[in-house]
Amino acid sequence: MTSAPCQLIADTIGQLYTCSEVNGLVRIRTPYLYPDGDVIDLFLKPETQTLTDLGETLRWLDLQTFRQSLSKKQEWFLQDIQVTYGLELYDGMLLVRVQNNLAEAITRLAQGAIAASNLWLLNRTRLASTVNDDLADLLEERQIPYERDIKVVGRSARSWSMDFQTRHPRRSTLIKVLSTGNRGAANSKVNNAVAAWVDLNQLQLTTEPLHFISLFDDSLDVWSSSHLSQLAEFSNICYLSQPEELIEQLVT
Repeated sequence: MTSAPCQLIADTIGQLYTCSEVNGLVRIRTPYLYPDGDVIDLFLKPETQTLTDLGETLRWLDLQTFRQSLSKKQEWFLQDIQVTYGLELYDGMLLVRVQNNLAEAITRLAQGAIAASNLWLLNRTRLASTVNDDLADLLEERQIPYERDIKVVGRSARSWSMDFQTRHPRRSTLIKVLSTGNRGAANSKVNNAVAAWVDLNQLQLTTEPLHFISLFDDSLDVWSSSHLSQLAEFSNICYLSQPEELIEQLVT
């Protein structure tokens, strides 16, 4: 079953591709990589002449976001990628119908998989405002009322910018989002957040105390243990990679 397509691959696109039979499919190991270095494998279904990634690309992409689902912007770009590379999307799988040119289909699907995974690479340098958009989507999905970009006055009479204030019957919460790709800027953001929580501390001592959350974008490797310990003294710590824990903090 595998000799014909594998021989065809060897004859047309060289020795960088390898073939093997896996559960009735022809696995084609490509020289292309996902952003984390994993090899992009494609699978040929001989009986239908369908080439697919078996859903691995979108599964990888979903795992890179704290919501574990594609944003609206990512979905729009994914549609463009489908058109550009002539791909179909079925049950989470990217696929190509092989006509007469297997090598061309392999290249097209592999390049489409790279383009789709790069939707996350673009987010690696995203601004906090984009992170906030994703967080707003999550709050709307969970039907948690919120306000964005509010000003809260501290005991010093200074006005502090808060990214979110959520209002749940059990608890009202101020959220400060910490997101940056720059290690130097990370220190500044943490110092600002600490100063804000200290100045706003009296809001935790009222008859209806506010809850404070410092929300770290932990997809970016810029935060140190000292950053976490500084903010943990004055607020609860949550991570974008753990949305369920964040929601529990907001509604408990």
